[in-house]
Order: sequence, then C-alpha cells, then structure tokens
Amino acid sequence: AQITEALATLAGIMARDHQPGREDEARLERFMRHKPPTFTRGYNPDGAVKWLYEVEIIFEAMRCTEEDKTSLGSYMLREEAN
Repeated sequence: AQITEALATLAGIMARDHQPGREDEARLERFMRHKPPTFTRGYNPDGAVKWLYEVEIIFEAMRCTEEDKTSLGSYMLREEAN
C-alpha cells in the first residue's frame, strides 16, 4: 500500500514537472541563475560579439537546442537591441 501511494505521488510530480509550459519556465529559471548579460546597446558590433560569446558559454553549459538559444537569447535583448 505504501509503495503504491509513493508511486502515485511520484507519477503526479513527474506529470507536473513535464508540462510544456513548466519546462519552458524551468529552462528560463535555470538560464537566469547563470546571470546572463543583458544587451541594451544599439549598433555596437564589438559589444554584440562580447555579449554573444558570454551567452554562448551559458548555452553550452546548459546544452541548449538552437530553438532554446533563440528564445533565451532574445529574452536578454533590451531597448534598441530588441
């Protein structure tokens, strides 16, 4: 009886954590824990290259897909950069 109850609880937790919206939210939270830089400048090629380099290090550590890189990277663009 206890094993059945524990398995039911575990199944509920797994179902909750694997909801599509929750996965996106968890990925963003994980990304933000790395303290990614925000890119706010307009036309600044040197600043853009530095920003890309720093963000790419985080993407590699998180093993992001290209789709994740696009959504997470664009989240960090501010003002004219967006």
